[in-house]
Amino acid sequence: MAQSGFARIRSLFEHLTGSDRKIATFILDSPNEIRSLTIQELATAIGVSTATISRFVKRVGFNSFREFSLSLVNSPITQTSFFGEIDATDDQNSIIQKVFSGAQNALDATVNLIKPESWSTATNWLLNAQTIGIFGVGGSSIVALDAYHKLLRTPLHIEQHPDYDVQLMQTVHMTSQDVAIVISHSGRNHNTLNIARRLKDNHVKIIAITAYPKSELAKLASVTLASVAEEVNIRSESMSSLVAQIAIIDSLFTLIGVQLGDKTQSVVEKTRRTIEASRE
Repeated sequence: MAQSGFARIRSLFEHLTGSDRKIATFILDSPNEIRSLTIQELATAIGVSTATISRFVKRVGFNSFREFSLSLVNSPITQTSFFGEIDATDDQNSIIQKVFSGAQNALDATVNLIKPESWSTATNWLLNAQTIGIFGVGGSSIVALDAYHKLLRTPLHIEQHPDYDVQLMQTVHMTSQDVAIVISHSGRNHNTLNIARRLKDNHVKIIAITAYPKSELAKLASVTLASVAEEVNIRSESMSSLVAQIAIIDSLFTLIGVQLGDKTQSVVEKTRRTIEASRE
């Protein structure tokens, strides 16, 4: 299913300012009323011009107000966030359903947000890189380790380390012949940005994986693969973002594996034999 305007606005909201934030706030606060408004009616209700509305819908990823409006109509009325509002009174089944619904919504939104050319560029860079460095601190180190674990099954030269200081040391050795995958849910983690800046200084191609495509990390990156997600009202971390980011890694691994064909299969078989031998 195509990503709704509600989902795109929520994922970008933190980075909106001025009239864009005013429009976004009105839309998110009036999800039912907004569906039936024309562009003129919406502009009048908010107190802006129709041209301002048109620019806004294009900035959040739609070609026209009609396309944007249709995405709102087709979005379920009850969907207020990817996980819904989890209350203390929710029973076990309700909580589980909301968590799984959140993960599915994050995956649907993410696959519809990333442009085909971004996948192509990222894949080609990785295939032709001398070295691929994978960077992530804190919660993002989980995704970085998953990426390392998967890409080790390819013939590509992969480097990853969980320690921040070691990651900084890695950046010193990387050049314009290399590619870095830098992961951060918020795109504003101080340590992650420090790593990204040092990579950029060395002219390393940066593939950013972040839930905020207008974040500082995205600005430093050469290509951004955005993982769309929202926070749940009782948690400080977004599990749906983690699910979406791992799906992005799985997609890159598969795209690379298919293009390398027999070379990847050879590495996979050798890896499997080595692991099986260690268990005898």
